[in-house]
Amino acid sequence: MPETQKPIDDFLDDLWTGLTPARRISEDAASPKTAKHGEAVSTVGQATVTTVVAPPITPAAKVPSELKATLAVPALKSVETPPAEEFVPRPPQELRDAGISSDEVSRLLLKLLGARGAMTGRGIARHIKLPFRLVEANLNEVRKEQSISLKGEAIAGDYTYVITEKGLKRANELSRECTYFGAAPVSLKQYVNGISKQSAVGIPVRVENLKRAFSDLLLDPMLLQKLGPAINSGRGLFLFGEPGNGKTSIAERISRAFGSTMWIPRALGIDGQLIRVFDPAIHMVVPDGAKGVTEHDPTDVDQRWVRIYRPTVIAGGELTMSELEVSQDLTTKICEAPLQLKSNGGVLLIDDFGRQRMPVDELLNRWIVPLEKRYDLLNLPNGKKVQVPFDQLVIFSTNLEPRDLVDDAFLRRIPYKIEVPNPSPKMFHQLFQIMCQQIGIEYRAEAINYLMQEHYMKVDRSLKACHPRDLLLQIRNFCVYHERPMALTKDSIDFAVSCYFSVLS
Repeated sequence: MPETQKPIDDFLDDLWTGLTPARRISEDAASPKTAKHGEAVSTVGQATVTTVVAPPITPAAKVPSELKATLAVPALKSVETPPAEEFVPRPPQELRDAGISSDEVSRLLLKLLGARGAMTGRGIARHIKLPFRLVEANLNEVRKEQSISLKGEAIAGDYTYVITEKGLKRANELSRECTYFGAAPVSLKQYVNGISKQSAVGIPVRVENLKRAFSDLLLDPMLLQKLGPAINSGRGLFLFGEPGNGKTSIAERISRAFGSTMWIPRALGIDGQLIRVFDPAIHMVVPDGAKGVTEHDPTDVDQRWVRIYRPTVIAGGELTMSELEVSQDLTTKICEAPLQLKSNGGVLLIDDFGRQRMPVDELLNRWIVPLEKRYDLLNLPNGKKVQVPFDQLVIFSTNLEPRDLVDDAFLRRIPYKIEVPNPSPKMFHQLFQIMCQQIGIEYRAEAINYLMQEHYMKVDRSLKACHPRDLLLQIRNFCVYHERPMALTKDSIDFAVSCYFSVLS
């Protein structure tokens, strides 16, 4: 679809955004194929908007594979250092290489056949994401136990397997322990190794990386100057300031600066506990043929891993302590990874910090060690405690003053505190120009001067970056209702202000 024909809502992009011709997302990021498959829906205020996930910019930094070697203060790679080789999970040659036992595979295929009744051997292998040659040996063993049998003749060297009465009884017993029969889990050791080789901490973010990541936002250049070093620190940051100036929009785009895609396991197997890591509601899968992404032969990739764009996980005022721990469904007995584990390799945004239902001190105490040491300790439902990577940029976004929320000990662990200021009068005019163009209303500088003089300066009201978009929507609706031309007039401006600011300061 040509840009001039895009729906209006596509351009109402966030609290202070807009795309001028000189500030469009790069051609690669906005290509039809990438835009179709690489979209993420984010909610800003009451408007739901679509943002395009930028393609890879810099390759992932290579760091030691052992979790204990992950440094609290990451060392950035020098400009002269050659790019690290991309991490690609390779298919296991033996079950030992997969980090899974023969018994675990047998359990999966029995539960699968118990639910499906009959499947081909290769169909079973595709479902649990293991090479057929590894699954075939287990099928033969389970068949010897008379838990499954063959149905019909072999087709292309493959049989259809059906579960027997004995096997169904065993499958039901196993399902009472855990109903999961999806992709075979990845071991903790393999996960730690994969995350360390794809670490976002230590990837040097340059000026051009940041400009590209924020190409669809109108930002003060000084704000970008502060954001760059804060991201490179890898130690988290506070974004604070008055509401309506785009703190959430800024935080959502920071993961673009890391640029690359990454691989995560669909599920983890830790001490007999199965933990789902891949979450379709959070992780955006890289589609086949995505522009700017190196393609791999599926037979050369461990299918238990899935390729995603680096994640941005957002936790708002609804955040509770239970979401930061491994949770187990009491019916299915399937465990779900906590938010920080799902955000590894990307950004974890704590939005509206200070307004969570859990006390601020409780949240901070939970993360003091992870922020300092770059690893986290998780309690499993079986009572065991395991050490996992804590490898993401943590951003605390708040409308409150940081010093009023936390003590000096915690502020020391978050060295960057960046204020997102109100727009200047010049930027306010620029925002109106951008949004007028997108909504289809002629921009008139004298009309905006009237708005600022009568409804801001006289009543001592602060300029906010979200106001141009919100007021123009009110004006558009006013003109449509009265069947008037789309225009910035005194009466349409007065009407929009009377409605919008009736209970707002």
